[in-house]
Amino acid sequence: MSTRDLQGASPPGPGARVVLMLADGTSHYGRGLGAYGTTVGEICFNTSMTGYQEILTDPSYAGQIVTFTFPHIGNVGANAEDIETLGIAARGLVLATDITAPSNWRAAQTLDSWLKSRGLIGISGLDTRRLTRRIRDQGPATAVLCHDAEGRFDLADLQRQAADWPGLEGMDLAKEVSCTQGYEWTETRWRMGQGFGHLETPRFHVVAIDYGIKRNILRSLATLGCRVSVLPATASAEDVLARRPDGIFLSNGPGDPAATGTYAVPVIRELIASGRPLFGICLGHQMLALAIGGRTAKMARGHRGANHPVKDLTTGKVEITSQNHGFVVVPESLPASVEATHVSLFDGSNEGFRFKERPIFSVQYHPEASPGPQDSHYLFDRFVGLMKTHA
Repeated sequence: MSTRDLQGASPPGPGARVVLMLADGTSHYGRGLGAYGTTVGEICFNTSMTGYQEILTDPSYAGQIVTFTFPHIGNVGANAEDIETLGIAARGLVLATDITAPSNWRAAQTLDSWLKSRGLIGISGLDTRRLTRRIRDQGPATAVLCHDAEGRFDLADLQRQAADWPGLEGMDLAKEVSCTQGYEWTETRWRMGQGFGHLETPRFHVVAIDYGIKRNILRSLATLGCRVSVLPATASAEDVLARRPDGIFLSNGPGDPAATGTYAVPVIRELIASGRPLFGICLGHQMLALAIGGRTAKMARGHRGANHPVKDLTTGKVEITSQNHGFVVVPESLPASVEATHVSLFDGSNEGFRFKERPIFSVQYHPEASPGPQDSHYLFDRFVGLMKTHA
């Protein structure tokens, strides 16, 4: 695929300020967004029409440059509320069109100024449909995104950087995005005219292990009466159980679950043995599978978007879900002690399972998001129901 294939034009003249270089040597020029600098990662695509701030601040995107397939990214501006973390998340973004002026009553700044404030590098003016087809047909690619004020690029060096980047398989990124010390969470979900609330009278105490946790997961738990103690990814089972939780939560996060699992899986096995209710999402779901002898695998394309239909096998209902994962649980590797509860209607991959004899379950997707808009919120109610039963 040539530069002309993606951009519809020959290599740029002196006005070019940003280049996207793939590991195979394909270079794509465009207009620069956000911060200046150079970033390297796995390039992926997301099909969501909304929620670009949440996507770019989702720690599960650590190590990735996000191509947005929807053309009008940035048109509602940015604000300080629609973020999932203050720390590390996506490494860059690729857009089809330039960012237009904000058109939303909640906008506090333009997306471009928000990108600058977070040190995120972006490029616009590419044929993102062709780039998406390249990723879809040939699989994930490593890439370098370079935004230079003078438009000076050492293309050979950029290609070397992309080619030398090892990729997400075998990479533990949870330690990079996790908190470094524990903290308490009591903020509840946002409500029109009120903003975020505060939990006044907690009914349950949940300990959450942070492998890259999203704020709205914590808000979802707090909204249902859960005071949440958040601990780092490297927390021990003793750290968790010493807090005498009513329930335990294994969070989402980036990277290869097998790599993070080298230190997390032994801890999860001890937590399973404790008998306490346990709920896992995304990376937490994958590592829970590893803890009981299952396997995970790198996906050819991954699931990233807000339009993924998932069937709940326990009720027969279909929910529209938000997803972001490049690894998947191999369903035939799961032991007979668990049963599949959810399946993707896109490709039949596993989207959830539960223990038959223990109060433990997990899902691959993100029930705290609202693409349905509230199709998956019942999963938090299920978790709370388990804590009530096993109190």
